[in-house]
Amino acid sequence: MRRGLAAAVVTAALTLSATACSSGSSGSDSSGPVTITWWDTSDATNEAGTFKALVKDFEKANPGIKVKYVNVPFGDAQTKFQTAAGSKGAPDVLRADVGWTPGFAQAGFLAPLDGTPAASESAKFKPNLIEQAKYDGKLYGVPQVTDTLALMYNKALFEKAGITEAPTTWDELKADMAKVKKETGVDGFAFNPQAYYAMPFLYGEGTDMVDTEKKRITLNSPAAVKGIDTLTSVLAAPGLRELDTTSNAYANIMDAFNSGKVASIIQGPWENANVFKGSAFKGRNNLGIAALPAGSAGQGAPLGGHNLVAYAGSDAAHQEASQKFIAFMTSADAQQKVALANGTLPTRDDAYTAEVTANPGIAGYAKLLGAGKPRQPLAEYSSLYTPFETQLIKIVSKQESTEAGLDKAAAEAKKLLPEFSTP
Repeated sequence: MRRGLAAAVVTAALTLSATACSSGSSGSDSSGPVTITWWDTSDATNEAGTFKALVKDFEKANPGIKVKYVNVPFGDAQTKFQTAAGSKGAPDVLRADVGWTPGFAQAGFLAPLDGTPAASESAKFKPNLIEQAKYDGKLYGVPQVTDTLALMYNKALFEKAGITEAPTTWDELKADMAKVKKETGVDGFAFNPQAYYAMPFLYGEGTDMVDTEKKRITLNSPAAVKGIDTLTSVLAAPGLRELDTTSNAYANIMDAFNSGKVASIIQGPWENANVFKGSAFKGRNNLGIAALPAGSAGQGAPLGGHNLVAYAGSDAAHQEASQKFIAFMTSADAQQKVALANGTLPTRDDAYTAEVTANPGIAGYAKLLGAGKPRQPLAEYSSLYTPFETQLIKIVSKQESTEAGLDKAAAEAKKLLPEFSTP
C-alpha cells in the first residue's frame, strides 16, 4: 500500500460538523455486549487477514465487546470517514493514516486518548511516533504500524558493479548509477515523481513544505529550491531509468526493481513482502536497505504509518470499549503478530523481538526510524502534497524551472494557509 499521499481533502473536513448527538456505531442491547465498528484500511488481500484474526482474539478476551469489522479501501477512507463523522455514521475506531490525524482532530471528529486505557502504555512506544499522533498537545491516536523511506538496493548488482557500500550523498548515488549501468547494463536508479518521495530532498537541505512555528510556507524557499535542484541533477545523471510520470509509475518501478531491471529505488517497508516475492530477491539477503543519501544539511526521511483513532461522537460505553480495543490492537503481542505475518514495522520497542527482526526487511528499516522526520502538527499539512506534486511533475519533466514551479506550488499552498507568509 502506498503511504503519505492521502487524498488532499482534510481542509474540506474542517467545514463539516462534528456535533453529532449520537454515534453511528452498531448498537447494543443494554443487557448484551457492546458492539463497536472498526474501519480497517489495511490491504484487503495481503494484510487484512491478520487483523481479522486479532479481532477474534480480542473478542475472546473481552466477551462483553463485539467488533464489527469493515475493510475500507485506503484511498477512500479519508473522505468516507469525514463524511460519516459529519452525519452520525462514523465508526467507533478508524485505522487512520498519520497525516489524517491533525485534520480530524481539529475538526472535532476524534476523542483525546490521554489518560485512557488506549494510551496506558504510551511510554513504550517510539517517542517520535507518539509526538506525531498528537495535535494541540493532546494525544488523538495510538500508533499501530510505522514506516519511513530508505534506499532499497540490489546487493548483487551493486557488487557486480564494484560498489561495496550504499551511497551516503546524492553525488555518490549518481556515480553508483553510472557504474551499475556500465558494468551490468541495468539501470542504476529509478525515481517515483510523487511529492512524498521528494521530501528527503527538502529535508536534506534543512527545510520542509512549511514551518508551522513561524507560520511560513517554505516550499519555494532557497533551501527548497536547492533540494529540488539536487533531485533534478540526479534525474539527469547517466544510469537513471527513464522517468515515468504515468499513472502506473509506481507499479512499473516496483516491477522493474523486483525483477532486477533496476538496481536501486527510494521506497518504504510496506513493499517488503512484495519485493521478497520478486525474482531478484528470492534470496532475501540480496535486498539492501540503507539511509537515504544526505544533502548539504544532512539526511532525512518522512515518518509514515497508521494510528488507531476513536470517534468523538460515540457514546461513553462505545468509547470505553474502543479504548480497550485500541490498547489490545497496539499491544506488544499484537504488533509482533502483525509484523511476523505482514512484514510491517511495529511502533513500540518491546515488539522488536529476535523473531521479528530476523526479517531483513524489518531489521533494515527499524534502525532508520529514530532519524525519521515526524509530520508537522498542522491540519492542512497532508493537503500540501497536492500542489507540491503537481508542480514537481512539471519540474522533473522540464516543463517548468525549479523556481517557477515551486513559486506556483507555494501560491497554491497560500490558499490553504492564508495566515501563513511566503518568502
